[in-house]
Amino acid sequence: MEVILLNDVETLGLRGEVVNVARGYARNFLLPRRLAEPATPAKVAELHKRENQRALHEARSVDQAREMAKRLESTVLRFEVKSGPTGSLFGSVTPTQIADELWRTRKIRVDRRKIGLDGIKRIGRYDVPVELFQDVRVEVKTLVVPEGGELPSEDELAAMEAEERGEPDVPAAEAEASTAAAEAGDVGAHDPEPEVEADPEQADPATSAEVDSPAEPEAVAEPEAPEEPEPTEEPEPTA
Repeated sequence: MEVILLNDVETLGLRGEVVNVARGYARNFLLPRRLAEPATPAKVAELHKRENQRALHEARSVDQAREMAKRLESTVLRFEVKSGPTGSLFGSVTPTQIADELWRTRKIRVDRRKIGLDGIKRIGRYDVPVELFQDVRVEVKTLVVPEGGELPSEDELAAMEAEERGEPDVPAAEAEASTAAAEAGDVGAHDPEPEVEADPEQADPATSAEVDSPAEPEAVAEPEAPEEPEPTEEPEPTA
């Protein structure tokens, strides 16, 4: 069964392409989700007409493509998307969305089939390769930002991706190791030095001499002789 894709469908095709799929897949998945519509002759003719009109705005010469490339070098696309705690998107940013945003913001029409990616599935900063004409290519800076938030730093993005893969955060692990090493160094620096017993054979000679030679006895003071009492005069007898 032939259907016209109304949105980019991973592994199937881009919006506006006519693809052949199983009838059950179309009826049970693509059509109910409005990802595609039946490819009737009238719909296909209308699709070709729109594509021809869009092609008029695409680069038709090398000089025109180079002029577009200069404008795109200073362009920064921004997409606010729903994402999980580790930065994974609930969906993806597709080549068609990038082509639509280039037309909306810069009025430059780019063939979405010449945008060099399958889809962006994580928040982050990207350089999206775009072929404007033969041998004329440019990288368009693209920011994929969590909805209602700001884009984390490169280190934080790397940590989030590592967390999703179940890998340890390398910078954090290195920081913890450095902290542990520093703490171990501090503990070692404050440990008291072990006391070393002196070898009696290697003792200081002067000290040894002082220890070995007996101390001279102190002079004992002789007791002082007691003072003789002074004679007392006897009283003369009275007559």
